[in-house]
Amino acid sequence: MERVIVCVKPVPDPQAWDRLRLDPATKTLIREGIPSVINPLDKHALEAALEIKEASGAEVVLLSMAPPDTRPVIREALAMGADRAVMLCDKAFAGSDTLATALILATGIGRLGSFDLIFCGNFTLDGSTSQVPSQIAEFLGIANIMHVTKLEQENGQRFLVTQKIEHGYMKLEAEPPLLLSFTKEVNKPRFTSFLEILAAEKREIAEWTNADLNIDESRIGLGGSPTKMADLLMRKKGRQGLRLEGNPEEIAPQLAQKLHQLGFI
Repeated sequence: MERVIVCVKPVPDPQAWDRLRLDPATKTLIREGIPSVINPLDKHALEAALEIKEASGAEVVLLSMAPPDTRPVIREALAMGADRAVMLCDKAFAGSDTLATALILATGIGRLGSFDLIFCGNFTLDGSTSQVPSQIAEFLGIANIMHVTKLEQENGQRFLVTQKIEHGYMKLEAEPPLLLSFTKEVNKPRFTSFLEILAAEKREIAEWTNADLNIDESRIGLGGSPTKMADLLMRKKGRQGLRLEGNPEEIAPQLAQKLHQLGFI
């Protein structure tokens, strides 16, 4: 096992989602002023790659299509233990839908050179389509398994993959080259120590533009995306209160009955 590529995406911090809005002209998310975090499922994908690194010595490379101001998020992923990172940054990429994004990432993977495995989170918080991993695999012409809940390395290059399906689980045997996308059940991402954060400051983050990838611009960005967002509706959260009236002797049985209805007692 020589190289594992992990696709990592900075996404808007869920704590700031109430500030998200759409550009009225382009119908794309306005992310300016919204802090970014590592997509949670991408951390599980990275943890799976790091476990392979520890077992076989494989190089772990992060790949992210993201604007330059999200470098601190990529640096955080490096601090978990990845060896280096490549960011795909170009204004021509802005507004890309899942198909265009997958093409850009697949082209970036091709430029990285040889690989054994590509790991992704099963979906990202800001899109939740679960389309990009399978589209990357299709562009690269390799096998793809989604909804992975367990990964076991068998003899040499063979893996035993547990995949979550609608009414249970399925076990598959697979060999590289292979793309896997993970659910949160697969592992628990490791804690990042202060020393690892300091060490990550010395690790390489390369930036590639479309001049490096040489993709036909009619196939990427907003103009090259066959899917457009129609609207953004944020669900309002609130608490529904129930007022119980009467003296304590009258309120107590009402409260007990309500707690029983809700399944607390």
